[in-house]
Amino acid sequence: MEVRRFKAGSEELKNFLQSNLEDLKKYEAGVAQIGQEVKERGDQAVFDFTLKFDKAHITRENFRVSPEEIEEAYSLVDEEYIYALEAAIENITAFHEKQLKNSWWATDERGNITGQIYRPLERVGIYVPGGTAAYPSSVLMNAIPALVAGVKEIVMVSPPDAKGKMNPYTLVAAAELGLDEIYKMGGAHAVFALAWGTETVRKVDLISGPGNIYVTLAKKMVYGDVDIDMLAGPSEILIVADSKADPVYLAADMMSQAEHDILARSILVTDSSELIDKVEEELKRQIKLLSRKEIIEKALSSYGALILASSMDEACEVANEVAPEHLELMVENPFDYLSKIKNAGAIFMGQYTPEPVGDYYAGPNHILPTGGTARFYSPVTVDTFMKSSSIIYYSRAGIKASADDIIKLAEVEGLTAHANAVRVRKERLND
Repeated sequence: MEVRRFKAGSEELKNFLQSNLEDLKKYEAGVAQIGQEVKERGDQAVFDFTLKFDKAHITRENFRVSPEEIEEAYSLVDEEYIYALEAAIENITAFHEKQLKNSWWATDERGNITGQIYRPLERVGIYVPGGTAAYPSSVLMNAIPALVAGVKEIVMVSPPDAKGKMNPYTLVAAAELGLDEIYKMGGAHAVFALAWGTETVRKVDLISGPGNIYVTLAKKMVYGDVDIDMLAGPSEILIVADSKADPVYLAADMMSQAEHDILARSILVTDSSELIDKVEEELKRQIKLLSRKEIIEKALSSYGALILASSMDEACEVANEVAPEHLELMVENPFDYLSKIKNAGAIFMGQYTPEPVGDYYAGPNHILPTGGTARFYSPVTVDTFMKSSSIIYYSRAGIKASADDIIKLAEVEGLTAHANAVRVRKERLND
């Protein structure tokens, strides 16, 4: 396994960072066809695609997860998992409760009132990936902020295995949060079913949760019919490390991200060439101990990078250019570097804060912007599952005092009916 090396600022690094991990256009026609099938044939299209992609025979009788299946799931997980899950739920809930916004209004000297009302969405769909791994943590990161926001109806979807069963750890995580509307479907067809509805599945207002390239394209296609959290791409980590960082930790953290899938991107940026040599040796040593080493090898060979910077300031500049999903500051004094980091989905501070701490336990959401979109996107929060309405109330004195200004602005735009709606009130008040 060879991980490519680059110098910060080089043309080779620029090309590497700008390269598209996937040519989305070659998948668009196929995803659009799936959407058309779901729109026309509803449930049956979902069942047919589930058989095609997941090898599972799903019908209306076993489409929705039953209470008996949830009970069975509890029998298949151990108590230690339940304890760990409960602790994670407590931490994640406490963090997201701090994000709640209060409605507000303000009154001026004329009695005019302006303000904002925050309300939860009525019904949301959360997508929990399956495939090469189980992701009960994605249940928590999707559902908890929605619950904190006050969403009344949360419908969860996740792909079944070939026997038509959903992962027991995923089901138990859902049950611990009180979710009971759960459907056995994944992939693009699940997104279209949530967005447009079928005979069984009622449409939602928002779809949240990461998935593969087909899921991402489907979310892009339904945006506007429903809201979405973001367009998520392959997972990524960038580590900014100084010469005192532990190469054992650095290699382990790079591989923790690379094991997601062969498209995952793992990058180390440092001003120490000696550290890069040590990390490369550690990667070769540790990978032999890991169960998903084939995936890790492919990801690191294709999308891994060891970048040598001339200074730690330049290392931070590279980090801001990449705008990674996960950014680790593996430096002696991480808080001294925080002001230098402008673009990142989540920032992990210091040698004892590996990325999995955020994935599972600490509290902040692990559904994060990818592919450089941390330049303008934010993580999933309670706000994702809420909407706001503006409040405007003008008194008699208020409209009378402001009428001429409003009329002038409307006339400048050539909207005489707008101006007239204010003018007729002004005239009445002057009679």
